[in-house]
Amino acid sequence: MRPFRLFATTGSAVVRLDIHDDGRVTTATSLDGSGAQCIAVDPVDPDRVFVGTFDAGIYRTRDAGGSWERVSHDLPHKRVLSIAISPSRHLDGARAVYAGTEPSQLYRSDDDGESWDELSTLAELPSAPGWSFPPRPWTSHVRWIAPHHDDPDLLFVGIELGGVMRSTDGGGTWEDRKPGSYHDSHAVATHPRAAGRVYEAAGGGVALSDDRGQTWREVDGGMDRHYVWGLAVDSADPDLWYVSATFSARNAHRSDGQANAHIYRKRGDAPWQQLGGLPDPLPSMPYALLSLHDRPGSLVAGMRDGEILLSEDAGDTWNPLDARLPALLALGEARHKRP
Repeated sequence: MRPFRLFATTGSAVVRLDIHDDGRVTTATSLDGSGAQCIAVDPVDPDRVFVGTFDAGIYRTRDAGGSWERVSHDLPHKRVLSIAISPSRHLDGARAVYAGTEPSQLYRSDDDGESWDELSTLAELPSAPGWSFPPRPWTSHVRWIAPHHDDPDLLFVGIELGGVMRSTDGGGTWEDRKPGSYHDSHAVATHPRAAGRVYEAAGGGVALSDDRGQTWREVDGGMDRHYVWGLAVDSADPDLWYVSATFSARNAHRSDGQANAHIYRKRGDAPWQQLGGLPDPLPSMPYALLSLHDRPGSLVAGMRDGEILLSEDAGDTWNPLDARLPALLALGEARHKRP
């Protein structure tokens, strides 16, 4: 096994996992008690990581979690439920960081998190007054942020619950949800080898765009569960992708081993296929799916209960990592850092 490094959020802390060539896993926990929710690892600098927390704003590390600094002092909303580092937008060497909050607002930092600019027109979209998150129906949040890999002005955000919104001018203006996409957006992805492709995993199913988010179509054939949460696209093949799904939000977020979940794989125009080599059904929801950057056919599945599984053959077979976290919400890969 080629070694690699992951970062995970547990809802309370951040855990760095170093997977060694003999399969051993060493871990280091930091930011304990922070309420860590979401995580973004710089695609070029694997020691630069940003974490969003439930009510304590944003933290940054420049030494792979050895030390952290809060960098959101001027952010008006401290509940940060999505964060992303742009692969294409940078200023003076620092790649732009985006943060999505509850209530649904989006912010961008071009100076390594020292200051944040609100991309305020997002909240002015016609559908915004109807955005609502069922457990807290008086509000909603930016659940996912997907910058484009080549175009620094093309940006997608998923609102839970509101849908996928698109900006073609770097967040200056926004376009409302398009027909064919879903309202209850949970994850959105673009791909470096398919400039027009945008993927959505949502509470009603799966949607796909082939024209940079201008039009969408539902792609649910072969699935018997349609509450979709995790999403990953193979690093080398934009036609090979994966989602995790169950029957309802009640199933997905329960902690009693009754998630009744599956992981599905799709290749090109073929229907979704339930992956084998796993418990049927999975007792815990796969909250995070991650395709490793330089390993075609790899897939990491992080379960709500803290178990992490690895497949190196596109989901045909699986092995658990030798580490069990207290819980798991999100995963990020340190792309060029090997222990």
